[in-house]
Amino acid sequence: MAPRNQDDDIKGNDHDDTVKPNFRASQLTNAELVPDAGKVHIEPAESWGTGIINDFKRTVGTHWVKEVTNFNQKTIAVTLLMFISVIAPTFTFGAVYGKESGNRIGAVETILATSWVGIAYSIIGGMPLCIIGSTGPVLAFTKALIRISESLDVPYLTFNAWVSSWLLFYCLLSGFFDVTRVIRLATRFTDEIFALLIVSIFVLDAVGDPFSQVGILRYFDPNHKSHSDYQDDPNYNYLETALLSTILGFGTTTLIFFFRSFKTSSFFCNQGVRTSVHDFSVSMSVVIATVVKEFLFPDVETEQLNVPDQFEPTYQCCTSDCLTFFPDDCPDQTAAAGARPWFVDFSDLNGKGYIPIMAALPALGAFLLCFLDNGITWHLVNHKSHNLQHGEAYNYDLCLSGIFNFVNGCLGLPWLVATTVPCLIHLNSLAEKDKDGKIIYVQETRLTMFLSHLMVGLSLLVLQVLQLLPMPVLYGVFLFMGLSALPAMQFWNRFLLFLQQPSRYPDTVFTRYMDKSRIHMYTLWQILFFGLVFFVQNMSAISIIFPFMTLLCIPARLSFLPHFLEGWELLLLDGDDLEIKEWEDKKRAAMHSIRFTDVEESKHGKEEDSLKSDEVIDA
Repeated sequence: MAPRNQDDDIKGNDHDDTVKPNFRASQLTNAELVPDAGKVHIEPAESWGTGIINDFKRTVGTHWVKEVTNFNQKTIAVTLLMFISVIAPTFTFGAVYGKESGNRIGAVETILATSWVGIAYSIIGGMPLCIIGSTGPVLAFTKALIRISESLDVPYLTFNAWVSSWLLFYCLLSGFFDVTRVIRLATRFTDEIFALLIVSIFVLDAVGDPFSQVGILRYFDPNHKSHSDYQDDPNYNYLETALLSTILGFGTTTLIFFFRSFKTSSFFCNQGVRTSVHDFSVSMSVVIATVVKEFLFPDVETEQLNVPDQFEPTYQCCTSDCLTFFPDDCPDQTAAAGARPWFVDFSDLNGKGYIPIMAALPALGAFLLCFLDNGITWHLVNHKSHNLQHGEAYNYDLCLSGIFNFVNGCLGLPWLVATTVPCLIHLNSLAEKDKDGKIIYVQETRLTMFLSHLMVGLSLLVLQVLQLLPMPVLYGVFLFMGLSALPAMQFWNRFLLFLQQPSRYPDTVFTRYMDKSRIHMYTLWQILFFGLVFFVQNMSAISIIFPFMTLLCIPARLSFLPHFLEGWELLLLDGDDLEIKEWEDKKRAAMHSIRFTDVEESKHGKEEDSLKSDEVIDA
C-alpha cells in the first residue's frame, strides 16, 4: 500500500522555517488513518507454468552458487544444532509412526526419508532455509489413511502409494496454475492457528495424547503396549517403569531449558562457552538422561526406540508372504522370515480394482494438508521482518514436495513437508540481530541443511547405538520442541492476557491503542476456530476433513471477522508490519496535532483574556 504524502500530514508556515503539525490530521478517526486497513490483497495469477519457471530463476538460478560457497564458522555451529533439532523429532515421529502403522513405517523409514529428501531439497530446492521433516498434522492424516485402508481391507502401503500418485498430480497442477498465491491471503490469524495446532500435537504426543496410546503419562496405563513384553516377568512392575519414564521425560525437557538459559547468564568465562552450552543443550540433555537410565536404574525396564538390528524395513515378516508381523503375530517363532520389500506393490489391492480411482478423494485432503503445511511455514519464514533477500519459490517448491512424497509413497516412507518449529530455529540461528532482537541479516545458505540431513542419513550406520535411546527421553525432546515455540506466538501471548492485570499488559501496538475487550474478542474467535480444527483432527470418524477446516480459517478472517472488528483493529492484530508502522506513525502524528492544537487554543484564550483585561483597565 502506497504511503500517504508527507504534505498530507504536516504543513509548513510561509514565514517560518518551523514545521507545524497538520491540524486536519487531528480530525481523522482510527479507521481513516490507513485506507483499506485490515484488508488483504494478492497479485493476479501468473500465466500457465511461468510461476514455476520464474520461481526457479529467482532463487536457484540466481543465488545457488553463493548459497553453496558461503561456508564459515557459523555453518558448522548451525549444522550441528540443526542435526540435533531434526534427529530428535525424526526418531520420535518414527516411533509414533511405528505404533500407529503396525510397524509398516518406522524409525528406519522416517530417518531414510528425512535424510534423502533433505539432501535433495538442499541442492535443488528454492527456499533452503525451510527444513523438511515429519509434522504432527501429516501424522494425524496418516492415521486417518490407515483407518480408511483397514475399513476397505486394502494393504495400507498400497493404498498410500496410490494416494501419493494423486498427491503428485495435484501438486503439479497447483504449481502450473499458480494456485499457491492463495496462501498469501493467510494472515497471522490462520498462520498461528495452524502453528498452535502443530505445537499442540508436539506437546500432547509427548505428555500423553488422550486420543492415542503415546506420551509419557500413558505409561501409567497397565494395558500400555510397552508393558505387554514383560507380562510374564514376575520382577517387572509397570508403576516403576511409569515413574522412571516420567522422570526421564520431564527431566530431559527441564535440562534442555536449563542449559539454554546459560546463553544470557553470567556463568562461565566468556560468551563463546555460554553459546556452545546453549547450542548443544538438546544433545547434552539426551546423553545425560540416557546415562542416568543405563547406570543408575539398569534394572528398571523402559520402552526403547524401535529400531531394527540392521538397515532394512521395520516390518519384519513371520512368513514369506509378509502378511503378519514378527514377533508380535508369531511369538513362538525364533527368527523373522524376512523384511517387507522396499518397493510397494501397486497391484496388491486385495481384489479392489476401484482403489486407484477412489484414492483421488483422500489425496485431495492430503494435497490441502501439504499445501497448507508447506505454505503457512513458507509464509512464516519469508515474513518481511526476517529481511530475506533470495526470494520465494512457492510454486516450484510445491512441485518438488509432490515429487518427493510420491517417491516416498512408492518406497513405503512417510510424507515430509516443511516443519514449522525447526524452520524457525534454522532461520534464527543464521540471523544477525540488533539489540532489540530485530533481524538485520540472514546468512542464506544451502550448506547447513545439506550437512545436517547428511548426518541424519549417516546415523543409519549406528542403529545399535540408537537402540539405547529410551522413548521417554525422546518424548522429553518432543515436549521441548513444542514449548519452545510458544513464547514467539502472538496467539499464545494474547491468551495469557486473560490471566494478567490490564494495567500491566505487555507494551504492544494493539494493547496501546485497542480496548482490552476488543483484543479479547479477537482472541476468543481465534480460540473457537482453533478448537474446531483441533476437534475435527482428533475425531477419527471425520479427521480426514481437517485440512479443509484449516483452509476455512482464511475466508473466516477475510469475510467473517470484519463484521465484529474494525479494519484498523484487524490491522494491528494481524496485519503487515509495514502497514502497522504506517498506521502507528499517522496515529502519533494525529495525537501530536491534537496536543499542538490544545496548546495553540490555550495560548489564544490567554491572549483574548489579556486583551479583555486591558480594555477594562482603559475603560
